[in-house]
Amino acid sequence: MLRGLASTKTVKALKVGQNRTTGAGKLGRQGRKNLLSTTRVAEREPLLKSEAPQRPDLNGRYGKYGGKYVPETLMYALSVLEEDYARLSNDKDFQDELNGLLQDYVGRATPLYYAERLSEHYGSEIYLKREDLNHTGAHKINNALGQALMCKKLGKERIIAETGAGQHGVATATVCARLGLKCIIYMGAKDMERQALNVFRMKLLGAEVRPVAAGTATLKDATSEAIRDWVTNVETTHYILGSVAGPHPYPMMVRDFHAVIGKETRAQCLEKFGGKPDILMACIGGGSNAMGLFHDFVEDEDVRLIGVEAAGDGLDTDRHAATLTYGQPGVLHGSFSKLLQDHDGQVIEPHSISAGLDYPGVGPEHSFLQDIGRAEYYGISDKEALKAFELVSRMEGIIPALETSHVLAYLDKLCPTLKNNERIVVNCSGRGDKDVQSASKHFDF
Repeated sequence: MLRGLASTKTVKALKVGQNRTTGAGKLGRQGRKNLLSTTRVAEREPLLKSEAPQRPDLNGRYGKYGGKYVPETLMYALSVLEEDYARLSNDKDFQDELNGLLQDYVGRATPLYYAERLSEHYGSEIYLKREDLNHTGAHKINNALGQALMCKKLGKERIIAETGAGQHGVATATVCARLGLKCIIYMGAKDMERQALNVFRMKLLGAEVRPVAAGTATLKDATSEAIRDWVTNVETTHYILGSVAGPHPYPMMVRDFHAVIGKETRAQCLEKFGGKPDILMACIGGGSNAMGLFHDFVEDEDVRLIGVEAAGDGLDTDRHAATLTYGQPGVLHGSFSKLLQDHDGQVIEPHSISAGLDYPGVGPEHSFLQDIGRAEYYGISDKEALKAFELVSRMEGIIPALETSHVLAYLDKLCPTLKNNERIVVNCSGRGDKDVQSASKHFDF
């Protein structure tokens, strides 16, 4: 077992109580603004554009979160990756080629769709950012394409990746087929059973899918196995990590490749109703789709940022994946962030009906945004997510992924609290084709 990668280590010096979802979600807008002001004065972490610090800082930190907690074998590789990414980020030819593929191959820009019947049902203006219409059916291809194109430019032809719901695995297999790269996908054996369609898709695209039976045989274990492979084959292999987690520069790099979601949303809102949205919402597992939507709006304090994580069988049980509600700071898979762990610092296995949210950690930037009160995070149970899965299918003719169904379910709780006709943008991060078989077991028809 790789210490600091597949295991956790509680940092004892951290103040007790910082791990809980403290009042950010319950204070209201004025309360949040007061909390932000207090935090900035106390911690010198301003958010206004004119005074905002770099996120992350030069050490790959978001406040106290982030960093690199990896074996020495990977430190050099991460430093080279950071340098290569910084160079290609400013390379016009690379950016032009990436943008061209995003447009002509992925299908961007994705629509911002006014969900008329859903809006009538809830009494609020609800828009869906249709990432489910991307090639491969989810937001995951934005990042997979960006990293794979980097590898092509840098001459690395062996690609590995982890996947839970299968969408990142399919996206990685897809771009590797497009660019002629060798692709190996690590996937938990349990996830392979509930996402059999995506396993077939990956194999059809030419990827080797390696089952992981260790632990709970889900995303955490697949990630651990992918990192072991990377440590062993670091000179010839690039690891396309699928979320805003892991050691620096991955949280930054993955966020930046997904930031197109928020940039498009800002422009589309301006075109549709002449201003910014009032509320942005996205589901949270590792947190890539949410960070992609949130990033362009973090400094806009008049826009609420709401993340919805998996409450599994309920927040009052021990079967959930509510990392930002009950997590404590620690190290998992090379990054310091919040995670589900016991008093000895050992990972508590998560549970969710959604394979993509079934993860005991979260990206470090989300932990930072929660601590400073900039973003709110709430839990939705399996039962509530399944109810939204059916409701949105029948009201809008859109079958959402079970991951997306969690955030759609939170509309039930959010909308009755709204009084000013707020405009809400929900990131529809993926389509539900992959979930139909497993979800059907919970319905009578």
